[in-house]
Amino acid sequence: MLLVIFAPSMNLEYSSNELYLLKKIAAAAASVGVECYAIGGFVRDKIMCRQTKDIDVVCVGDGIALAEATAKLFAPQPFVNIFKTYGTAQLKIQIKEEWMEVEFVGARKESYQTESRNPLVEQGTLKDDQLRRDFTINAISISLNEKDFGILNDPFDGLGDIERKIIKTPLTAEQTFIDDPLRMLRAIRFASQLQFKIEEKTLAAIASNAKRISIITKERIAEELNKILLSNKPSVGFDLLYKTGLLQLIFPQMTALAGAEFIDVYGHKDNFYHTLQVVDNIAQTTDDLWLRWAAVLHDIAKPATKKFEENHGWTFHGHEVVGGRMVPKIFAQLKLPLNEKMNFVRKMVEMHLRPISLTKENITDAAIRRLLFDAGEDIDSLMKLCNADITSKNKQKVKRFLENFELVRIRCAAVEESDSLRNWQPPITGEIIMEAFKLPPSKNVGIIKDAIRNAILDGEIKNDYDAAYNFMLNKAKEMGLN
Repeated sequence: MLLVIFAPSMNLEYSSNELYLLKKIAAAAASVGVECYAIGGFVRDKIMCRQTKDIDVVCVGDGIALAEATAKLFAPQPFVNIFKTYGTAQLKIQIKEEWMEVEFVGARKESYQTESRNPLVEQGTLKDDQLRRDFTINAISISLNEKDFGILNDPFDGLGDIERKIIKTPLTAEQTFIDDPLRMLRAIRFASQLQFKIEEKTLAAIASNAKRISIITKERIAEELNKILLSNKPSVGFDLLYKTGLLQLIFPQMTALAGAEFIDVYGHKDNFYHTLQVVDNIAQTTDDLWLRWAAVLHDIAKPATKKFEENHGWTFHGHEVVGGRMVPKIFAQLKLPLNEKMNFVRKMVEMHLRPISLTKENITDAAIRRLLFDAGEDIDSLMKLCNADITSKNKQKVKRFLENFELVRIRCAAVEESDSLRNWQPPITGEIIMEAFKLPPSKNVGIIKDAIRNAILDGEIKNDYDAAYNFMLNKAKEMGLN
């Protein structure tokens, strides 16, 4: 059910849960005697008919007190998460089956010092609060007061900028980005998420203040990069990061991919823009952030491995191996998680040529088995990445690649169905080998175990216990262990 509330020059649609929550906040504000307004992303997304579950509420008064008063109107009463340093409070509220998050803050004025993005804060009016907002599209408010409930307040023509699909700042762009350099990344992130253009003066101000990004923590930068990467067309954001000079400062390894070099008739493609195309391709198939990071990093070692060979052209031999070794360093540099997510990305980078290489030779069952064994449960992700990596402008070439790649998919499916190799382990374990030959943990145990695995993968013996045990006996005899 959708309920419509009138606002100047337009109608905004609220779900019954949203309207119920907004009315509760309004009642709480009346009970403590403050004016309050919904503001920021919730309002912007309502205008644009985008889904959102987070609401920012600004009140002319004590935001924490308003949060506590709102919480008391619900049963069971939600926990009030208070951040006294910033004068803010958060509630997570369940209405029917839906969870919504509300952040409350008192209206304020801010002033900044050049060495920090943390402002000096004092109480202010609604207008003061709107002036401190990052962009005009985020400075529109909706009244939650009885006298004018639902009415928009739009002092900087944010509605017009939404209609024009423009991102610009309420104050001068220079001042906005000097005050808080994180807003440069946010501008680019919104351009990527919303498919908006950044106003020319605003874009120029980002480029001229790019070095100010050095005062922003790497964790906050990583958060914005992840949001750009999760947008429908991440290339928009990464291209803007590159053109404004921000990418060179926060992720120089990626900018090293840019540019094409020619010697005689031989040239190579611009690997930066190839990477952006791969990222956009993968974004069409999955919301998996870490597979998108794998797309960003799949060719990251090409600058380090680039060589020119006479009468042949440019080569990037081993870039997948070198790239895999670069992944942990880049994740640490960008403050991305150094856990199984990083291991997954590294695995994808190291393996991204494997399925494609199988299209260039007669595909043996042994080669397919090894691919399935090494990829394990990540085989589907690897196939998506390889498919996204096909970016040639030559339609016939793309058609041939896709047809060959489809043959690999079919063979993988057939071998997987017969051999069940995902997360497969050989039937003979190290413990069995040690018990059979009274060996301690040693190099010889590993040699026998690897030999059994390879024999099964190469199709020399069947994938069953008896065949593997007999092979073990013969291998041990060959090694003089009987």
